[in-house]
Amino acid sequence: MRHRLLAAAIAGCALAAVGAGPVRAASDQLWISAPSETVLPVPAAGGEASERTLDVRVTHDNTDHGVPAGRLTVDVGEIAAFAQVSWPANCAPESAVRAVCDFAGMPAGTDSTAAALLGLRALPDAEAEASGHVRYSAAAGDLTAYPAETVVSLGDGPDLGLSQAEDQRGLRPGTNTQVRATVANNGSRAVDRTLLSLYASYGLRFQERNSNCEYRDHAIGTFALCVLDEPVAPGERYELTSPLRVGRQALYERFDHSVLPYSDAALEEARGGETWTPGTGPELDLRAVAARQAAAGDEDLDLSDNYRAVILDARNTADLKVTGSKVRGAAGDTVTARVTVTNRGPAWVASLGAGAAVATVRFQAPEGTTVVGWPEEECAEELPSEEGPAVATYFCRTPIHLRDKASHSFDVRLRIDEVVRGARTTVETLNDDPELSIRKFDPNLRNNKAWIVVN
Repeated sequence: MRHRLLAAAIAGCALAAVGAGPVRAASDQLWISAPSETVLPVPAAGGEASERTLDVRVTHDNTDHGVPAGRLTVDVGEIAAFAQVSWPANCAPESAVRAVCDFAGMPAGTDSTAAALLGLRALPDAEAEASGHVRYSAAAGDLTAYPAETVVSLGDGPDLGLSQAEDQRGLRPGTNTQVRATVANNGSRAVDRTLLSLYASYGLRFQERNSNCEYRDHAIGTFALCVLDEPVAPGERYELTSPLRVGRQALYERFDHSVLPYSDAALEEARGGETWTPGTGPELDLRAVAARQAAAGDEDLDLSDNYRAVILDARNTADLKVTGSKVRGAAGDTVTARVTVTNRGPAWVASLGAGAAVATVRFQAPEGTTVVGWPEEECAEELPSEEGPAVATYFCRTPIHLRDKASHSFDVRLRIDEVVRGARTTVETLNDDPELSIRKFDPNLRNNKAWIVVN
């Protein structure tokens, strides 16, 4: 649902490429990546229609090999009766409804290239319920992509959108920063009020808790819902500034915000049955960049630009420490060994975008024992193979965030098959996960190794 734009993005995002049923060539495959659908607003009263862009890219699977330059064919015949198309410079029209666009090759190590940036605008007398497809095909060398398409329809209503603020790197804990964005209405009707949803991760703080906002603190940060009273008419743009404090726990932070036309139902749905606390500071307002006369509003036409996420990384460290355990038993006994990962701070560690574990620990069964139980939702067994270790290896993953001074433990059950005095196995973190590299933030890797000792 619409109110879940923000929460769904925090839980994790997936970017989908359009097209299925590939035609294989050699050891690689070409794909066309384009929006699955878009809505063109009809012209606003007394004005012209806003333009939409379709960003079309071509990708391939096997980055060990390069792909030569190729051609994308675009057919807009189904939308010609209600939409005007602006062709970019790399596209050569073959007719009024068809063009061929040259795209650059992809050297080894790259997986995508820009193919076409198409501009679409509703014609003045188009019927509001009109719809059709833009269809694509592509080829490069011996590779042929399966055809793809974008559904284009017309709509009469508001269309709020947020500009993408720049990511911020190298922030110092204990300092202040701001996220600046622009709220625009690219639709054909006005919005009388706006519902703004905000999220600041745990290492960030809102400098003000505004009186027209309500807040909910969570283990991973603070959420806010704000009602902005400034009407936003078609073509109107406002500046939105969010002042933030970079906390001493800051490391890999993110700030998320989204906008929707306000309604009582939308606000209740966004609250999700949770308890929210009103702010007491000055009101959060939009600052006009341009203005027009406002009118009545409706639901948002296109949600694709209503949500934005900004990365804010701080210069900080977090010292992870692994603790093992000593267990004892006779032959035939089953004992439980505990492995603990502790974040000694000062920063918390979170992978709120990629969703990677803060730490993955690796171990094998100590000599004379067999692993007979482990947390199945957190751990996986890798069986021995001809190329790998001669015994099974186990990998246990922490949650995707671990606050400063917090710990996470795994209980592993061992059956003692034979008493071997002082049998031990090493438990250590994998420090080079490309999604979240421990080596980049942990100043002391020496304590990332411990032992499980039996008898």
